[in-house]
Amino acid sequence: MVENPLTSQLASRPAPVQRRGMLRVQAILNAADQILAEEGYEASTLGAIGKRAGIPTASVYHYFADRNQVDAALMERHSQEIDQLVTDAAGDPALGTLSEAIDALIDPQLAYVREHPSVVELWYAPGRSPLLMELEEAWGRAQAERLWRHLLDRGLIAADTPLLAVEVAYEAADRVFGVAFKGSRTGDEATIDEARRLMSAYLGTYAPQAPKTPKRRR
Repeated sequence: MVENPLTSQLASRPAPVQRRGMLRVQAILNAADQILAEEGYEASTLGAIGKRAGIPTASVYHYFADRNQVDAALMERHSQEIDQLVTDAAGDPALGTLSEAIDALIDPQLAYVREHPSVVELWYAPGRSPLLMELEEAWGRAQAERLWRHLLDRGLIAADTPLLAVEVAYEAADRVFGVAFKGSRTGDEATIDEARRLMSAYLGTYAPQAPKTPKRRR
């Protein structure tokens, strides 16, 4: 995750200045979020962001060195909110099957992305910065590890299932999600269902094996 830009730049300043700086950073991120949602990734320049936020571009540079840092901070904000939604969904004691556990991972993220179309631009738009792609990959690895631990704790995959298996399943499903959102801000439902099937079928090969019943002697 990306460190909040206020941490290093405003930590030593008086409290009123810190508050003003925090408000400006939030205004910048809100403006970037709106432009991404309404006009797309290419339109979200520092100049456009500053204009939308009502902040001179030179002042925007005081908080963010370039638009890549704005994108990264906005991605962090969205990621934290998605993390909490997934955590809440995964904690449901009623989840008893592998498919239900996978739905608990996918459904909150899908609902959030549909409500916040800027996320589609940050995650899937062509021409994204290497920093964004690096952050997305790191976040995906963290999500895969959390899913792996959750499935192990629930006994939905065998105890010797390697983390790699869940990482592969997550990465493959994420690629399918990219296809689902390529031509649609809301994601093609049929393609998303294929992502669910892909994860369920693949991870199902790691499900605990029922003990074999010994044959009766005649």
